[in-house]
Amino acid sequence: MNSINKKEVEKFSKMATEWWDPKGKFKPLHKFNPIRIKYIKENIANNFKLKNETKSLRGISILDVGCGGGLLSEPMQRLGANVTGIDASIKNIKIAKLHAKKNKLNINYLCASPEKLKIKKKFDVILNMEIVEHVDDVQVFLNSCSKLLKKNGLMFVATINKTLKSYLFAIVGAEYVLRWLPIGTHEWEKFVKPEDLKNILKNNNLILKKLDGMHFNIIKDEWNISGDTSINYIAKFIKN
Repeated sequence: MNSINKKEVEKFSKMATEWWDPKGKFKPLHKFNPIRIKYIKENIANNFKLKNETKSLRGISILDVGCGGGLLSEPMQRLGANVTGIDASIKNIKIAKLHAKKNKLNINYLCASPEKLKIKKKFDVILNMEIVEHVDDVQVFLNSCSKLLKKNGLMFVATINKTLKSYLFAIVGAEYVLRWLPIGTHEWEKFVKPEDLKNILKNNNLILKKLDGMHFNIIKDEWNISGDTSINYIAKFIKN
């Protein structure tokens, strides 16, 4: 079984040197990051009954799947979590390791896909952020991720809904009109409906606990959590 899409890996490998440039090809993810971090931190704190006032995830083990250059792995580690980041692109992993070393952060970066990850331990939290729309087989990918999650652990999935609106905004608008993303970043056929995501993970004993939309406010130039899941959405699952 294999979830790696070689074409997607090559696409992101070519852009690997730009991961940490807030004005480069990954500018949208830099804009995205604050709301992602806040959402993940608050939901982990609530689930594991951590003290919010400490703003710490100390003691929580996190697997960041499709970690890229480490845009999410680093803030999670800074919050105190024990972080392992995996990516199918060796170039992404090299950039992530270099940046973490430069910032004296202890993150375990590995070039691997979840089905080929040679780690015996399981994790409290798995992050699948903006990755399921880039894999070759969503079912194989999520099945493999599920096996790496502890009982009562959390899995976060952020992706793009498969709707006409998402085609118009996430592809035509973001790639061709506004040029926020390089043309060809996304393929509408690979977008995943929340219901399909829910059914795949239900078969792996993961139950949907929270589903929220993510909306970009052009006037404020920032992302917010919203009730509209027709384009970007984020879901929280718990393993029974």
